[in-house]
Amino acid sequence: MLQLTINGESRTVDADPNMPLLWVLRDLLQLTGTKYGCGKGLCGACTVHLNGTAVRACSLPVAAAVGGKITTIEGLSVNGDHPLQRAWTEHKVPQCGYCQSGQLMSAAALLARNPTPSAAQIRDAMSGNICRCGTYPRIEAAIKTAAGVQIQPAQGGK
Repeated sequence: MLQLTINGESRTVDADPNMPLLWVLRDLLQLTGTKYGCGKGLCGACTVHLNGTAVRACSLPVAAAVGGKITTIEGLSVNGDHPLQRAWTEHKVPQCGYCQSGQLMSAAALLARNPTPSAAQIRDAMSGNICRCGTYPRIEAAIKTAAGVQIQPAQGGK
């Protein structure tokens, strides 16, 4: 039995210590907001926070999370009113939506460590999250809005 703290709640799970955290969250605890993407920690769909740091749940053994504080998309805010979630809606970020929980969790970790990131810092921090629909400009705009950064009009092109 493993003792985990998830979204501020103590949870006990009967899992192999080498089982990826993603499967503990989704299959054993029914926290299905965290998505499976590539299974290799490359796409970012499975991003959660461990002690405030964005980590890939698909490649992190659950044993590595014991004693830490795990936050999933379900724990980002109780009512879905986190500034990033509101900005995501305002900027109509999701298309298919599959990557969005991972995108939001990476963005939340960024803003927690850097509340006013530059555009380059946003792009760098979000570069590990893949969006097959290509909503990167809207993701960047939403992060700027959530950070309270004034969004500059697009330059060039018609």
